[in-house]
Parts: sequence; C-alpha cells; structure tokens
Amino acid sequence: MFRHRVIPILLLKGLGLVKSTKFKDYRYIGDPINAVKIFNDLKADELVFLDITASKEKRMISLDFVKNVGDEANMPFAVGGGIRSKKDIKAVINAGAEKVIINTYAVENPEFIKEASDMFGSSTIVVSIDVKKDLFGRKKVYTVGGNKSTGLDPVEFACKMEEYGAGEIIINSIDKDGTMSGYDLTLIEEIAKSVKIPVVAAGGASKLNDFKQATEVFASAVAAGSMFVYHGPRKAVLINYPSEKELYSLFL
Repeated sequence: MFRHRVIPILLLKGLGLVKSTKFKDYRYIGDPINAVKIFNDLKADELVFLDITASKEKRMISLDFVKNVGDEANMPFAVGGGIRSKKDIKAVINAGAEKVIINTYAVENPEFIKEASDMFGSSTIVVSIDVKKDLFGRKKVYTVGGNKSTGLDPVEFACKMEEYGAGEIIINSIDKDGTMSGYDLTLIEEIAKSVKIPVVAAGGASKLNDFKQATEVFASAVAAGSMFVYHGPRKAVLINYPSEKELYSLFL
C-alpha cells in the first residue's frame, strides 16, 4: 500500500550530528552513526546526511563517513556536501549511498546536473534548493550553507534543474528551518506544481499533521530535522520516528 516517504535530514558539522535554527545557532546532538542505528530500529524510510560546512571549506563529505553509514544503515540514504565532480559522485555511490545531493554546485554549474544525470541516471541526482526571503520579502535561492544569496527565483531554478535532469528536488525553507512552526506550504506548492519530478518538503515540521499538509500541496515526500531529534517543549535530545501505523493512518 502506497504512502508518502518520511525522511530524517541529519546535519553534519565535523564528525558530529548538529541541528540548526534558520541555518544558524548549531547545537550538537550526538554521534551520527548512533543515530543511524536508532533509525534502523525505528524503521525509517530513508535518511539524508548533509555536511553543512563542506562547500564553504571547499571539500566534499567524508567518504569514510559515507562508508560507515553504508555499513550500518538498513535503509536507503542520500548524502550531500561539497560534491563537484562525476568522480565525487562515483566515490559516494561506491561508498554505499543511493543518491547524491547537490546544492551549491548546481547553481554555480547547472550543466553539471545534466552531465551527472546522463552518466549516473536521474534517480541518483537530487538537487537541494535552500530558500530565504530577501529584504523585500521575495523568496530567493541561497547557497554555501545559506550564506550566499544568488538572486535566483526558486520556482524558475527548480524548473531548470528538472530540465537538466535532476530526479528529485528537496525544497528547504531557511526561514522555517528549526523553528518547528510548520512548512512553508506556499513555497512547496509553487515548486510542486511547476515540476513533474518528486519534491521533498523540508524546513519547519513539528508534528505529523505538518506532513499531511505538505502532501496536500503536492509534496511527494516529507523531511524533517528537529522533529526527529528533539522531544518536548524543552527540546530534549531524543532520536525518534513515527510508527508505521501512525504514518499509514496519517496518509490514508
């Protein structure tokens, strides 16, 4: 029976698992491999790992880390962080990842998405689009961990990435990130209605109903960070994930 995918997004800073608020104020959560073991037990659909400082530091996500996740994870996983060449993609896939996530370099060199999808297949290539409102309230694409404004319109950029062969788009609201105030449903709907490839909603989820609302505006899958690492109003660190029964009840 079909239901929408529910995906924990896990942020790496160095070798540690962290959580941000609006791409700032990073809080250490714990050991990422330990989190993988817990998500195994909780039967998560898939995982996303993003090395948030890789592009800024002009390096790619650690292959040793990817191999360690591949050895431990029972579910498919995708990784992103500083991927800038077909050699990088091949190395990450060989290390065990099912998909690669490209953010900054997709803006810097859109043709690379076409080259990558032609070589590895579109199902392997995910473009992550980070969006924030500028001083005039206009939503724009940001890169380098949310630090650099590109001036690009997110809907136009998403359409371009689909045209260039991306197999999936993660749309992440920087303004909503870590706030646990619900997704930017307007943004999600604008993107989802403009492309035919799957759109993963990210940024702001705090409860199961947020997932349902995102799928009602045509998100193909939903992702969250804070919701899966925090518990209660004081945000105690507790890795968690909904039960299969909860998810089927939500989406049916």
